Amino acid sequence: MELSPAILQLTPADSSFEQDARCFVPDDKLVTAIRTAVAVGEPLLMTGEPGTGKTQAAYYAAYQLALEPVIHFQVKSETTARDLLYHFDTVQYFHDAHFRNLREEKQKEAQKQGQPNAGDRLDKSSYVEPRPLWEAFQHSDKTGKPAVLLIDEIDKAPRDFPNDLLHELDRMEFTVAETRTRVKSERRIRPLVFITSNSERRLPEPFLRRCVYHHIRFNDTIVERAVAAHAKHRPELNRLTDELLKLAIRRFLDLRDQDTLRKKPATGELLVWLRMLALEVDMDAGKLHRLLQSKDLSTLPYLGTLLKDHQDMEEVAG
Repeated sequence: MELSPAILQLTPADSSFEQDARCFVPDDKLVTAIRTAVAVGEPLLMTGEPGTGKTQAAYYAAYQLALEPVIHFQVKSETTARDLLYHFDTVQYFHDAHFRNLREEKQKEAQKQGQPNAGDRLDKSSYVEPRPLWEAFQHSDKTGKPAVLLIDEIDKAPRDFPNDLLHELDRMEFTVAETRTRVKSERRIRPLVFITSNSERRLPEPFLRRCVYHHIRFNDTIVERAVAAHAKHRPELNRLTDELLKLAIRRFLDLRDQDTLRKKPATGELLVWLRMLALEVDMDAGKLHRLLQSKDLSTLPYLGTLLKDHQDMEEVAG
């Protein structure tokens, strides 16, 4: 196989959660869960394997309720509860404090550069930066509408993280320890909080009791809706006939049915694969049809867009 200039037509199109929210199609159960969480004022905890639309659901809700943009907080392994509230620049604070006793010339030079006056008492509030929950309060005070706050992949954080948020999420206020300042929404408008989890670890019971819960199952319907919705915004997918599209989805689901796979492909991988198949149609539609008709998964074209683990590749090839 040789490279063809036609591949340049598949340059990745601009895409974002905001744009994809326009073509996201949730099922009735997910819509009911969102409505329930909004009505009772509790966070919506969504679980499900990657690619089922957990993150996209928050952006969908913000779009449908005219509450964009979403305040998106991505949880990491070292995340603490305070990271959701505020950040105090300790390094800069101690750096500025160190220069308070310099000579008059250095004080004047520091003032020219916009640094605090070394002879004055430092204002700690100048070193405090609002983070997502605080930003949600500010948004509500400014607009008079609730902000949509997404806490993404909460199960990646240390176990204490969810419980450490209980007080703040319940009362919707917190204290900046360095300045002893109480932070809350002046209008007392509760943000709409969406929380996602890939179920890598079980969340604490006290935290679970304070959430509305919904599990999104990966099934044929999710796949078909996702493909149909994205086809409206990615014209290249229309090169695939209905028959080829159905065959491709069937082979994708067959691949997911392999119990030995360490990393099953999700919707994101499927959409990338379909774009590559659309290119194959232009080069040899007959060959593509034969490959997709075959139940030998090892012969699927562009298998590397679906499988991301070398052991899975070997398993399918074997």
